[in-house]
Amino acid sequence: MVLSVKPGVDPHAEPDDITLPVVERRSDSPLVERIWYSQSSDGGSFTSSASSHWEMVVTKYQGRLTLTVRGPETRATPAFCPPDAEFFGITFKSGAFMPDFPVNTVMDRHDLNLPLASSQSFWLKSSAWQFPDYENADSFVRRLVREGLLVYDPLIDATLRDQPHALSRRTVQRRFLQATGLTYTTIYQIQRARWATLLLKQGRSILDVVVTAGYSDQSHLTRALKHLMGRTPAQIVNRSATVPLSFLFKTLPF
Repeated sequence: MVLSVKPGVDPHAEPDDITLPVVERRSDSPLVERIWYSQSSDGGSFTSSASSHWEMVVTKYQGRLTLTVRGPETRATPAFCPPDAEFFGITFKSGAFMPDFPVNTVMDRHDLNLPLASSQSFWLKSSAWQFPDYENADSFVRRLVREGLLVYDPLIDATLRDQPHALSRRTVQRRFLQATGLTYTTIYQIQRARWATLLLKQGRSILDVVVTAGYSDQSHLTRALKHLMGRTPAQIVNRSATVPLSFLFKTLPF
């Protein structure tokens, strides 16, 4: 399964993430983590890794456009990429969510495809919206915010960054569940597993990653990566898995 890079766009994805390379850019919106694009040539199966972010993805396949709302993923799952398709996505920052779609209805690969209004538009909140693209995604996000369809809870990102606040632990957990469908602990585990995976891909030894990423021992690391990334540390180091892993954007230490 090989994806070609959009002409004129520099690739910034982590090398050797998968055979599904992706290009990305930053956004003007404080609610967006990144905007990305990919294009397939051959289709095939891959492993979708755990993720703590909401996402909107536009797929163009056989001349038809589809907009999909995706919630967080709490485990690695099998997925499929169709051949000769284009993908453009908006990955939102932690704390950004769409209140009209309860998170428990769109998480763990229960993706929601919004109904078509025409070949170039879709229905959202009783209005027809033009499909966004890689270039105009920022204005699309601004409209979502303006119309109250995308909201942001700054407490989520502040807590993940260990910034002080006066709220009770119970209140923090309630707001985490409302915005992400996940507890703070689950998000931490997902982010740590993704970081550990990138460290292994960069050539760090398994024992070094155990210490650097804060796992108790190699068995702890193996269990976490197998569940959240669909790979053991040895498979990641040796690139021995026959099914590719979904692309991993650069994950910073936490």
